[in-house]
Amino acid sequence: MQRVVITGRGIASPLGNEIELFWNSLKEGKSGITIIDLFDVSEFGTKIAGLVRSFDAEALFGRKDARKMDRFCQFGLYAAKKAVEDAELPLDRIDRERFGVYVGTGIGGIGTLTDNYDAYLKRGPGRVSPSLVPMMISNMAAAQISIHFGALGPTLSPVTACSIGNTAIGEAFRMIRTGEADVIIAGGTEAAIHPLSLASFGNATALSRRNDAPEQASRPFDATRDGFVMGEGAGIVVMESLDHALARGANIHGEVIGYGASSDAYHIVASHPEGDGALLAMKRAIHSAGISPHDIDVVSAHATSTEVGDLAETKALKRLFGDHAPRVPITANKSMLGHMFGASGGAEAIALVESLKEGIIPPTINLEHPDPACDLDYVPNTARKADLEIGLSNSFGFGGHNAAIILKKYSE
Repeated sequence: MQRVVITGRGIASPLGNEIELFWNSLKEGKSGITIIDLFDVSEFGTKIAGLVRSFDAEALFGRKDARKMDRFCQFGLYAAKKAVEDAELPLDRIDRERFGVYVGTGIGGIGTLTDNYDAYLKRGPGRVSPSLVPMMISNMAAAQISIHFGALGPTLSPVTACSIGNTAIGEAFRMIRTGEADVIIAGGTEAAIHPLSLASFGNATALSRRNDAPEQASRPFDATRDGFVMGEGAGIVVMESLDHALARGANIHGEVIGYGASSDAYHIVASHPEGDGALLAMKRAIHSAGISPHDIDVVSAHATSTEVGDLAETKALKRLFGDHAPRVPITANKSMLGHMFGASGGAEAIALVESLKEGIIPPTINLEHPDPACDLDYVPNTARKADLEIGLSNSFGFGGHNAAIILKKYSE
């Protein structure tokens, strides 16, 4: 079995589009949640989200190429390019047939779809773009990345809702670990902040309406939470076999040592109330890593800021760690980023890599009135220094999809 390492990181997020800015903002407990200004929200109950700012697709890709990509593809390609730059990947020397892309999205090109439907209704079928389908379909971010870099190896676009980032990283881990690929670009991307999705989630009473205080709206494990906050962006990593990375003298940021997946087989949107599926995914990841639960130094929780989800994950963690559970620090990045859906797992994996390297756990902000049923150590409001070696990251999605990955501080 090959050891698998992370050599590149790329981010587009509500907290910035460069790794240093993103990571420093997390450590400082900054919120990226603001009033939505992408479209008119005057008739919506929820008017807030975590938006990607300072992102000019035409400046990045040129007007012609930018117009051929939905926003989710733009985020994904940008983050992949930054990750490859960070990895200093020698594209002219690697085996392209063993170079893959595992990047997914949950909702795909919703903006492209609705724009073209509007054009059809107003001006007829002749005004529908011939590029509609290849722009909106979920695999297109992975395809654009593969085309851009000439990656001829395995290319996959997992669609496991909000667990996509972890699923992509985990499946890429398996491919490299078993020797079927040398390098894989992996993660997730999402651009779902759109009137249609905002209306749907809002009508489902799933979203926070704390419009007067956006930065305080996402509050995992807090008794006063009133729903999750939508976010957007991309989190992408370059993964390699350790042998491949060492042979080219790569700078190694961290190591992937475990992955587990499961299904709740319970409900189309609600988590299993006892956290059964989450627990199974975590157990499988730990078994895959060849460690015990007591070896885990920190948990990056899925923690969307919903009562049902927060409680189910807390129960699963208590069952996993037993009496040791109160002593395991848990961080919730979504308190600052909002829920980036398919991009969450990749972004949170990058945060966990940095956390393990620096020995700093980002806080769970807005935890002012702890939910009595959620009584673990969620690192409230202020970052914490700690001796860290191994971290567990959870991602769970609609339909009961669960994916857990285990990362380790790199050492030879």
